[in-house]
Amino acid sequence: MAEQAVKRTTKRHRFTLPLWQRNVRYGEVDLPFFLIVIALLVIGIIMMFSASYAWAIAEGRSGTYYAFSQLKNAIFGLIIMLVLCTIDYHLLQKTPIAVCAYLIPIALLVMVFVPGLGVTEGGATRWIVIGGFNFQPSELMKIGIVIFMAYVIEKNYHNMKKFWRGLVPLLLIMALPVFLLILEPHLSATIIVVFMCVILIFTGGVNLKQFILVGVVGASGLLLVGFLMSGSYDYIGNRIQSWLDPFSDRLGTTWQTCQSLIAIGSGGLFGLGLGGSRQKYLYLPETKNDFVFSIVCEELGFVGALTVILLFAMLIIRGFYIAMRAKDKFGMLVAIGLTCHIGLQAFFNIAVVSNFFPNTGISLPFFSYGGTALILQLAEMGIVLNISRPRYRVDAAADQPNRIPVRETAEEEFA
Repeated sequence: MAEQAVKRTTKRHRFTLPLWQRNVRYGEVDLPFFLIVIALLVIGIIMMFSASYAWAIAEGRSGTYYAFSQLKNAIFGLIIMLVLCTIDYHLLQKTPIAVCAYLIPIALLVMVFVPGLGVTEGGATRWIVIGGFNFQPSELMKIGIVIFMAYVIEKNYHNMKKFWRGLVPLLLIMALPVFLLILEPHLSATIIVVFMCVILIFTGGVNLKQFILVGVVGASGLLLVGFLMSGSYDYIGNRIQSWLDPFSDRLGTTWQTCQSLIAIGSGGLFGLGLGGSRQKYLYLPETKNDFVFSIVCEELGFVGALTVILLFAMLIIRGFYIAMRAKDKFGMLVAIGLTCHIGLQAFFNIAVVSNFFPNTGISLPFFSYGGTALILQLAEMGIVLNISRPRYRVDAAADQPNRIPVRETAEEEFA
């Protein structure tokens, strides 16, 4: 009878716990993190459809062309995410896999410059075509460098306080892809990769004084190189000028920024309603890509835009929470790196469309159109969800997540 009482109480206790506690104790993956990802994905597809159909019709396609394409990519990405939820993330820690995760994107970044493979658009060579499949190697690089850097930090953790054997190898790992990205040029990917690496190096436990000194020297060097090469990269100077005075050339170089600000301002508090945007009717370019958030502001207003921002903030907070509870340093670093990737990209995109930062051509995760990016982002979330599984956590429920102490349940049963 005592066993039956415990079973009844255990079953009842599971469903009386708050959702977040119920997940932490019993769930196979972190349910709040999963639900936030799904919410962002659903809202993103809806808004991308609303923002893209006018341009799709103008291009001679069906108004639902981009939406259905994004939906197919989302379904494929969700399948990959769910598969990665079940595969032990420690496989990524195996030396051949970790090394390939870094070297394969490097090789693809080099192939971008091979005639016939690399595709140049807008003055930049960022895409590669293999077998009719067009994608940006930089998207794969963002995942690969997180995995490899986490692997190196975990293996070399006893030397992290040393300069030559701790900090320098990590800087060299960062320098090679950054150099290739600058050559494309791909400013937004360069910024994301640098920030991700800096966060991982800092979290990895390097000597803080050495870290700050190298950061100051590196930032000064980048500014000097940027000044010396300013003649070769006129588009950077034009974008900075457009940022400083967005209405200086409203019919020319600052057109996109002006239209984005008009869309944001037109939304007001509650927006013009879903589908009610005016700027998407060929006034604002790239509404399905980099400037989809402007349409979010116009159609859903301040309330809708704030909701999207809060969802991204919740994703970052929950991702860090998963990282703090990871069973090992590798899992912690991978969760931090992948979470920071989504967070940084969302932050910079929103900053660009609101003219807080110069236009760098950066997409909004889960919202902007792009099959490769969306699939890889969902794959990243699958890895983070895998790290969140109870068997990979260092809490009391890690060994037996479904077990409730008999004494606690018995007292509750007879209370």
